[in-house]
Amino acid sequence: MKTAVAIGFLLLNLYLYHEFATRSVHPPRQTFDHFPLAEGDWVCSRPERMGAAVEQNLGVTDYHLCDWERAGAATRKMTSLQNVYIGYHASQVRDDDSGENSIHPPAHCLPGSGWDIIQLDTVTVDLPGLPEQPAHVRRLQIAKGNLRQLVYYWYQSNGRVIAEDWKKILYLGWDRARLGRTDGALVRFTIPILNGDEQASEAAFRDLAPRVTAHLVDYVPE
Repeated sequence: MKTAVAIGFLLLNLYLYHEFATRSVHPPRQTFDHFPLAEGDWVCSRPERMGAAVEQNLGVTDYHLCDWERAGAATRKMTSLQNVYIGYHASQVRDDDSGENSIHPPAHCLPGSGWDIIQLDTVTVDLPGLPEQPAHVRRLQIAKGNLRQLVYYWYQSNGRVIAEDWKKILYLGWDRARLGRTDGALVRFTIPILNGDEQASEAAFRDLAPRVTAHLVDYVPE
C-alpha cells in the first residue's frame, strides 16, 4: 500500500512540476563550518569529512558529521559518545551533471551497511529549534553482531519535521510546485547501547539533542 502511495506521489510530483514550477529557489542559510562544536559538557573535537565519492553518492550540499563526546559521562551512568549527522541538500532534483541528489532514507541504507533493524517506531519529541512542537521522528534500534545502537532521525524542510519517507516525497513535490523549493535536511543521532543499557543511550540523546537542534534554524532554512 505504501509503495503504491509513494508511486502516486511521484507521478503527482511530475505533474505539478511540469504544470506549475517555473523557478528554483535557494533560501539563505549559514554553512556548517560555523556550527557550534561545544554545548555544555558535550564536545565535537574533530568534525569529519567524507570522501568525495561518498559525498557525490549522497548528493549532499553541506553537512555536519561528528562524534560528540561527553566528559564525566561514566560517573553519570550515561554513554559518553554519540554520532551526529546533519546533511543539507540545497536541491533534491536530478541534475545532469551531479546525478541524483535526494536524501537517502536511513532505514533503507542501514541494512546495506550490515546493520539489522530490530525495532522501528515513530515517536514524539519536543526539542528546541524544531519548527514543529511536538514533532514526530523515527526511533530505531539496530544490531550488527553483538553491537547495538539507538538511532533517531527525521527529515526537516520548509518549516516541517517529517518522519515518514512517503510524506517527504509528498511535501517535496508540493513545495517544488508552489515555491520552487526542493531543499531539505536529514538529521540523525546514533548512540551506542552499552551493556544492554538502552535507557542510558536514551538519556544521552535527550541531553545532547536539545543543544544541537536549538541551532538548526540557522542551517536548515524554514
